[in-house]
Amino acid sequence: MSSLAAVQERISAAEIRAGRTEGSTHLLAISKLQPLDRILRVLDHGHREFGENRVQEAQQKWPELQERYPEIDVHLVGPLQTNKVRSAMQLFAAIHSVDRIKLLTRIDTVAQELGHCPRLFIQVNTGEEPQKSGVIPDELDTLVNQARRLNLPLEGLMCIPPSHEAPALHFGLLTNLAKRHGLRGLSMGMSGDFETAIHLGATYIRVGSAVFGVRPR
Repeated sequence: MSSLAAVQERISAAEIRAGRTEGSTHLLAISKLQPLDRILRVLDHGHREFGENRVQEAQQKWPELQERYPEIDVHLVGPLQTNKVRSAMQLFAAIHSVDRIKLLTRIDTVAQELGHCPRLFIQVNTGEEPQKSGVIPDELDTLVNQARRLNLPLEGLMCIPPSHEAPALHFGLLTNLAKRHGLRGLSMGMSGDFETAIHLGATYIRVGSAVFGVRPR
């Protein structure tokens, strides 16, 4: 069985255990720094949803692949600088790392110029870690309200739990925050904890090594 098939089976089993509709969790195969042959192998198995951490790296690989596989959706899951917003909005189907008013304002400006906008997730720094991107929970209301004032397509929230704490605590917090704001999208869970994330309501999980194998040095 391929790594992709094994992950898909684990997702289905986790959905069943959680009493969720099978297929309600989207798998973003995180292709950061993965060789082209591994990406093509996953594409040849029929998978079409991918995640990238950097705009520049994604620009170098995905436009050509999207010509060959036009149904591909690529999501940005890493930090976004305001000077790369236009490039990101022309490439990605969704941006999971919105974390400040200035970025929302820039997205709105470019969206009006382009006539379209990717789906947006606000990244929440649930552990309030100073070295990590994301808005702290107490300041989330401001970003949600601003996104809605600008009529931007806000789909949900994203988080990356602290490595030294139980992820379930942070996934539960994100789920509660999303419910409070009437948001259905939950981008949470990675290779080591995605089954816990599914149990707590994840709609997108971000899995790299379990799908592709360890990134080459």
